[in-house]
Amino acid sequence: MKDKIQISRFLSYILRHAPESIGLTLDKQGWGEISKLIPLAQKNGTPLTLELIKDVVETNDKKRFAISEDGLFIRAVQGHSLKTTVGYQPIKPPTILYHGTATRFIDSIFDQGLIPNGRQYVHLSQEYKTAVNVGNRHGKAVVLTVDSENMFSDGFEFYHADNGVWLTLAVPVKYLKINEKK
Repeated sequence: MKDKIQISRFLSYILRHAPESIGLTLDKQGWGEISKLIPLAQKNGTPLTLELIKDVVETNDKKRFAISEDGLFIRAVQGHSLKTTVGYQPIKPPTILYHGTATRFIDSIFDQGLIPNGRQYVHLSQEYKTAVNVGNRHGKAVVLTVDSENMFSDGFEFYHADNGVWLTLAVPVKYLKINEKK
């Protein structure tokens, strides 16, 4: 299990942030050739095989990765700091969405709204529990409710990643409130 977690972290880093760190090139949609990824990873000290990649993609609880239909390419489905165009189509979001964060970020969020902070999009969830889990990764969790219905009505675009994460470019303060649910 530990090996799969390490491989998942490695793939996240390479496919979301720094493919050049091992000499991999991604296309504009974030796809990298698996046949190039494997030897480059191995050359850089990560024991990667096709079977391990498939296993990590299939069993990752957050569904962070996708393999192309022809089985030749892999990409991260969201979370990029790289300038990629994953090709999401705008879609009407649920009435409300949630954003989990740590209490220490609340003042900043209510000064500037939710911004991507080095990523391409703000990540939102449809499930309250998911937002709590995300917030807990960063400290004492607080969950924000996003008035996505009114944002959408006001012209903001939303995208739904393959792994269920909702994405938008930013969330202005007027669409945010602290969720008091425990």
